[in-house]
Amino acid sequence: MSPERLLTTCLEKGINCVAVTDHNTIAGALELKRIAPFPVIVGEEVRTTYGEVMGLFLSEEVPPSLTPVETVARIKAQGGLVCIPHPFDRLRRSLLRYSALESILPLVDIIEVFNSRTVLGSYLTRALAFAQRHGLLVSAGSDAHSPGEVGGAYVLMPEFDGPQSFLQALAQGEIVGRRARPWTRITGSMTALGNRFRRRG
Repeated sequence: MSPERLLTTCLEKGINCVAVTDHNTIAGALELKRIAPFPVIVGEEVRTTYGEVMGLFLSEEVPPSLTPVETVARIKAQGGLVCIPHPFDRLRRSLLRYSALESILPLVDIIEVFNSRTVLGSYLTRALAFAQRHGLLVSAGSDAHSPGEVGGAYVLMPEFDGPQSFLQALAQGEIVGRRARPWTRITGSMTALGNRFRRRG
């Protein structure tokens, strides 16, 4: 989904703030921030050696294949926030290992407790219980790979003007969302596979 298509979709759906967290790049997020008339949080879903970690409010790309500790250090060094996406979702190969989560826990800011692409509700329940047990802020994400998925999950929250005020606003937020149909992930995987073959051709 191009930044232009995402912008059009957000405007059509009345979305007035969005976090863009592509895998291992911030290029799309930076382009959307340049053209969007609303706030855009520049983020990245970074593949570490033990699963994915999300950085928010980034100004520089975090390279993949670092350890979780090194990845978090890169995020924090630029004033970013650390969010753990779709924890405990064992249907994802990108799941951050629990031992790795424990190793970075003191530096984690947010736990994603609602992800539209998480198929089993028990994974979401476990994520919420984990966040509450450790006193961590919670968030939601649509994990959109196509225009139709945009806005599937979001947080209603006050306005903010940076990472710290974002955390304060998030503490007052209300999670709203719906789980995508199970075949959405299958369709997304097939689309991604098709795109890889087209790029190679």
